[in-house]
Amino acid sequence: MNAEPADQIRLLDVQGLDVRLSQLAHKRSSLPEHAEIEALEGELTQLRDLLVAARTEEGDTAREQTKAEQDVDMVRQRSARDQQRLDSGSVTSPKDLESLQSEIASLARRQNALEDIVLEVMERNEGAAARVAELTEQVGSVEARLAEAQARRDAAAEQIDSEAASVEKEREAVAAAVPDPLLALYGKLRGQHGGVGAAALFQRRCEGCRLELNITEVNDVRAAPPEEVLRCENCRRILVRTPESGL
Repeated sequence: MNAEPADQIRLLDVQGLDVRLSQLAHKRSSLPEHAEIEALEGELTQLRDLLVAARTEEGDTAREQTKAEQDVDMVRQRSARDQQRLDSGSVTSPKDLESLQSEIASLARRQNALEDIVLEVMERNEGAAARVAELTEQVGSVEARLAEAQARRDAAAEQIDSEAASVEKEREAVAAAVPDPLLALYGKLRGQHGGVGAAALFQRRCEGCRLELNITEVNDVRAAPPEEVLRCENCRRILVRTPESGL
């Protein structure tokens, strides 16, 4: 393949711009905010799960407390009715009196036991409520940190994208001046060789693979017409001669 020396040198400009675009893409994907956001999202998921569990416990204990308090009220009301019957003197049979007094004593014991249950459930409910408040505060804190990290990431990405758009525009303009066959060969080789399809020949070294040409290869380069598109014998990239090549 042949191409004007100026077009070959222009291809190096395209390569330089492509390298810059790759660097910007890597910079964008490796922003430190990405890892920070991932960690915060993981922490937030765990906290939200804990908050759901705490709210569930708070609701369950609240219902349990209400039920226990209702049980206490029922026992208290029954005990009050029995005491009223006892105080009224309407029960005269000794056997009935003994039975009524026994029931009042049993109800008192039952009431005391239920009141202990109410206190125990109330303590668990208060603990769950405190846990909900604590976790709610933690979730809010992490959400704020996450939003701040996302804002920093978006700002950095926007800046990189702006630079990348400028470089891409410049690349399009430079590539438009390169002959299509040469540009197509460059694109193919670039895909095969880690994003570098063309490299300058500096003195006796290929700047693509960083290896020096042997004497035979040097003589072949010197004998080749300026418009001939050369390939590095080692890495097979396009080898571009420049005024700095020294050959």
